[in-house]
Amino acid sequence: MKEFEIRADYTRDTIVVYQAYNKAIAKAAVENQKFSAPFSFSRMTWIKPSFLWMMERSNYGQKPNQECTLAIHIKREAWEKALVLAVLTSPEKRVYPNPKVWEEEFENAKVYVQWDPERNIKGNKLEYRSIQVGISRYLIEEFNEDWIVKIEDYSPLVKKILSLTKQGEFNKAKKLLPIEKIYPLSYEIAQRIGSEN
Repeated sequence: MKEFEIRADYTRDTIVVYQAYNKAIAKAAVENQKFSAPFSFSRMTWIKPSFLWMMERSNYGQKPNQECTLAIHIKREAWEKALVLAVLTSPEKRVYPNPKVWEEEFENAKVYVQWDPERNIKGNKLEYRSIQVGISRYLIEEFNEDWIVKIEDYSPLVKKILSLTKQGEFNKAKKLLPIEKIYPLSYEIAQRIGSEN
């Protein structure tokens, strides 16, 4: 595995990203197939294509206000648009040889990218990283209205996987994980987000 590359559950047209919310937000999102109140459109929302990184973040849906895991299928063209607009959350030298350029871009960014250590099913950090993408309030309406193709509630799946891991049945739990493969990127996008082709 290379340290910086996107792995995701995707088809020809869509990519799955994960978010975790409380029951009220999740229920409304699944029913309407888009977000609505009490979802906040005035703050940044982070989307993550790694299921296990989402599990680490929400502690398998056990953290308050993160009880429900949503699988949000968005258009690949929208995902790639977000990456084209993205600015890293820190001035990585491999992407920004001049830190002043990063400062200016960061201040005006509509999309943010952060690379965090990927996790395995036991929650251990791995040598390679997983991407998370922050959609700023300037793009949230567009994300909600135009990017989303389908929203699924993966909470029952999360509970099943958690139950198996608690019993030490890691091989059985692994079989239930969404299948993620390396997401292909153009050279320009890979350079922009500090990925490795």
